[in-house]
Amino acid sequence: MNVQDISSHWVALHEALGVGAPLVDEAAYLALLAQVDAMVDATGGNDAHPLWGLIGVAGDRIREFEARHHPWPDTSTPAQVLASLMQDHGLTQGQLPEVGSQGVVSEVLAGKRSLNLRQIKALAARFSVPMDVFVG
Repeated sequence: MNVQDISSHWVALHEALGVGAPLVDEAAYLALLAQVDAMVDATGGNDAHPLWGLIGVAGDRIREFEARHHPWPDTSTPAQVLASLMQDHGLTQGQLPEVGSQGVVSEVLAGKRSLNLRQIKALAARFSVPMDVFVG
């Protein structure tokens, strides 16, 4: 594949997803979040999947936007971060299979249980945030 071919594909991806430039507004941010969710679902969480690189590029744009418009408080616990993300995405405790059952999610949110590495990786991928936001 030559540079011209790559360029034309990049332009098509940029127009479809808006990943080539920083996000400018909340609507573009929400649209890209939805696209990343769909791509994560399509990859089954397999970081060797060809789409994973694109998820990384999109995740960078999302993180840049969030740093400007939705910064994390420095004192947030992993449970508070998870609760905030759940609220932002309109999720209930039963809608987080990455963590486990509704009961497990409840224990995490109450601070009775810590997230393990598998859960942290899955949540970071789902919400396109750095893994360290879920580490206490």
